Amino acid sequence: MAAYDDKEDAGAPDEVALLRQLGMTPESSVLEFGPGTGQFTIEVAPACAAVTAVDVSALMLDRLRAKLSERGLDNVELVQAGLLSYDREPGSVDFAYSRLALHHLPDFWKVVALDRLRRMLRPGGVVRLVDVVYGFEPAQAEDRIEAWCARYEGADAGQWNRADVEEHVRDEHSTFTWLLEPMMRRSGFEIVSAEYTEDGVLAAYVLRLTG
Repeated sequence: MAAYDDKEDAGAPDEVALLRQLGMTPESSVLEFGPGTGQFTIEVAPACAAVTAVDVSALMLDRLRAKLSERGLDNVELVQAGLLSYDREPGSVDFAYSRLALHHLPDFWKVVALDRLRRMLRPGGVVRLVDVVYGFEPAQAEDRIEAWCARYEGADAGQWNRADVEEHVRDEHSTFTWLLEPMMRRSGFEIVSAEYTEDGVLAAYVLRLTG
């Protein structure tokens, strides 16, 4: 799990700054799905009233619990659950955040998860979603995926490598932007912004609950 921190830089300070720009205040509640070892959790906790960090992995939560204790952060609730099993009072969340979690679900269940999230958010609530989402056409898939894998050829020990990327493509459920974005709208979200990496394998969204 320490190696995961070394591999993955979540850009947490910038993400918290973005949420502040979107209206997060010290009175806001934040719901996070898939905190992993808690880079974002630790950064956002001092900036809001309460964080609920939801993860299916007990080991990740134990690691995060130790980090929170070391830093004296006591406004974070840790919950072992997932996008399809966590629930709470409707309209009780101001901001939701998820990085590299939604791709664990097939498309049918992505829609169900987005609909469940919609019910938890207050009207006008904001979602920040970052994930592997393919921004290319099916005919381009072989070349684009190979280029993505090749970028990690010969990576240093402890960093993401070609085998990691191949495993993601083979075993996870990342989908296309032109499939995911209609799911978001159908679930009641306005896509406020969408940013795509040049290689077409990562997307970052700001969603706002309409109505």
